[in-house]
Amino acid sequence: MLSLLLVFRTNTAYDRFYEGRRLWGQLVNNCRNLAVLLHARLPADDYANRTYLAHLLSNFPIALDGHLRQGVRFHKLGEAHSGYVEQLRQFDHVPSRIAAQLQEFYEQLLQEGLILPTHLITIQRHHEVLLDVAGACERIQKTPIPFSYSYFIKGFISVFIIIMPFNLLDTYEYMTVPITMFGAYALLGVEMIGDEIEDPFGKDSNDLPLTQLSNRIRANVHEILGVNLHEDYRALADAPYSVVF
Repeated sequence: MLSLLLVFRTNTAYDRFYEGRRLWGQLVNNCRNLAVLLHARLPADDYANRTYLAHLLSNFPIALDGHLRQGVRFHKLGEAHSGYVEQLRQFDHVPSRIAAQLQEFYEQLLQEGLILPTHLITIQRHHEVLLDVAGACERIQKTPIPFSYSYFIKGFISVFIIIMPFNLLDTYEYMTVPITMFGAYALLGVEMIGDEIEDPFGKDSNDLPLTQLSNRIRANVHEILGVNLHEDYRALADAPYSVVF
């Protein structure tokens, strides 16, 4: 029975981790798709609109990264226009605000004749995924595995480890000590793995590299739209580790 409980516990935690990674994979793909679609419609010399779009698309994952952790790091956001970042500080849900600004930008392009209604329909399909991903990530974060379930497994493991030596002593004698230690290590290790990965949006070494993914999106979006990006920001996208500060 204990093995079944541990398998269910670990699988449930891993499902949460895997779904978080899948959602951020969707975010990467849809930000790139939006950049590609609008790159094809915006004039090559329209540097103002291209830069504004690059900032907004880059800011969304960076804001979502902070929103899922300990708060949006406003100094990491791109200054789309004068006073832009300061205005974002007034909003509680910054990713939603950036998504709204993107929608306003699409409507403005439509009014200016830079895109057609048919283009807007295609763009809209990818744009809606942004907040869908944000909402799904919030669902994972704000719905932890029930405490009673985790507490029961921890208690069950503790009792099992305490009783195990008494069952083995007559048969294995002095070997009971290493056998018990190895069994405790295996059981507690599996339980700790579940605790480690059940919240994929933390800052531990085994959590998802949200900051690196955000930096990768920023580098890709700027490259697609032909907007210059400082080399220091570009290098962060290729860092062989997750930068969370």
